[in-house]
Amino acid sequence: MTAWTRTPALTLLLAGASAIAQTPAQDPAPAPWQVAGRQGLMLLVIVPAELASDAAAYQAQLKQLCPGDRTCFVNFYTNSSGAEASVPLPDAIDREATATFRRSVKQGAESFRWSCRLQLAVANCF
Repeated sequence: MTAWTRTPALTLLLAGASAIAQTPAQDPAPAPWQVAGRQGLMLLVIVPAELASDAAAYQAQLKQLCPGDRTCFVNFYTNSSGAEASVPLPDAIDREATATFRRSVKQGAESFRWSCRLQLAVANCF
C-alpha cells in the first residue's frame, strides 16, 4: 500500500483544479500608460508607439485615467526618441502628440480628437 491513495474526494478535487486551469482567464485590465505629469487640469500621458492609432486602447486607458463623470483633460503623446518624460514636456515628446480627450461636466461635453500626424481617416484632426 502506498502513502498516496486517491480517494473519490481527492479525484473530484483534482478534476475541479484541472477544469479551472483550462478555463480561459478574463483579459486583465490594460497596463496603465506612463503619466508624464500634470499641468493644471491637463494630464500628459505617453502612449506606447505600437498603440498610437489604436482607438480601443485609448478607450481602455481613459476608463482608468478618467473614471466616472468628472471633468478630465488628457493629452496623449508617443516618445520615439526615448526622452525623459517630465513637465513641461521636452520638445522631442511634445512634437509627437497623438490625441486629445476633453470632458467638461460643467459644459456637458466630451470630445476625442486624433492628431493629423497619424494620418488616420478622421474629419476633425489637430
